[in-house]
Amino acid sequence: MFFLHLRMWLLTTILFAIVYAVIVMIGTQMGVGSFGIYLVISLAMMLAQYLLGPKIVEWSMGVKYIKREENPRLYAMVEELAVKANIPLPRVGIASIELPNAFAFGRSIRDGRVCVTRGILGLLNEEELKAVLGHELSHLKNRDMLTITLLSVIPMIMYRIAWQFLFYGRRRDDRGGNTALIGLAAFVFYFITNLLVLYASRIREYFADQGSVLLGNQPQALASSLYKLAYGSARTNKEALKQAEGLKAFFVNDPSQALKEIKELSQLDLDKNGTIDASELRQLSQKSVKLGFSDKMMELLSTHPNMLKRIKRLSEYKAGLAA
Repeated sequence: MFFLHLRMWLLTTILFAIVYAVIVMIGTQMGVGSFGIYLVISLAMMLAQYLLGPKIVEWSMGVKYIKREENPRLYAMVEELAVKANIPLPRVGIASIELPNAFAFGRSIRDGRVCVTRGILGLLNEEELKAVLGHELSHLKNRDMLTITLLSVIPMIMYRIAWQFLFYGRRRDDRGGNTALIGLAAFVFYFITNLLVLYASRIREYFADQGSVLLGNQPQALASSLYKLAYGSARTNKEALKQAEGLKAFFVNDPSQALKEIKELSQLDLDKNGTIDASELRQLSQKSVKLGFSDKMMELLSTHPNMLKRIKRLSEYKAGLAA
């Protein structure tokens, strides 16, 4: 856990150091006053994302918040896990889409919301659903939703600066060699910061997996749920997948990678019963996982870790955390 925290803090430091470097570069070239517009726009974007983000998620996913009597089983699971995690009870919601998944969001730990989609409720057994909910509550406990939201603004800032200086700056300044250079540097920084934010997103998924096990859920229950979610996503119609495309970073797994993940995880399902049990997970813990070049590149551009690597990490939690 310490090394995961260390990597997240290092990433955050690097990302804000890049922003600072760009501010200094623009300030040196054009004066601090000329950068004020970009700073104000960036802060406004960050504030809008903070204030409106939860409403956008609710509207996009068709979330309806429930009371205890509407779904006692689901409500009790979230309540039990929140007590174990020592966090305020989040609002519990059900999203109207058929795509099987779960997600957590909110402005802060006191504004937390944990939601499941309609499609997940009949797919997972109680242990698997509790493991997925533990993953989502761990996002709340780790406060990583706000972190990733703030970090994700940085590539947007770089992109807007690059666009402004490369296309509009040169039109206003015929001499504009330096403005073009600033724009090019900002575009390079946009590419780098985007990769770093994706890396931060993958780290937070490892955090949440580990957090679910720390809350008492068995690693094989979470591994099995990820396997079933891949199958469920593959069977979901394309319209439901399109509806959730913009919010897949919130999900416990990436629905767009479902077919690839099924192929990866089916080799772990030795008895071909559609689940990953403790003995199958134990066997994986004794093997090494090596990714090919295409898999590495795909993971580099993904919000979620490679599924085989992720399940391998879960297999290593077995003895240390869930004993």
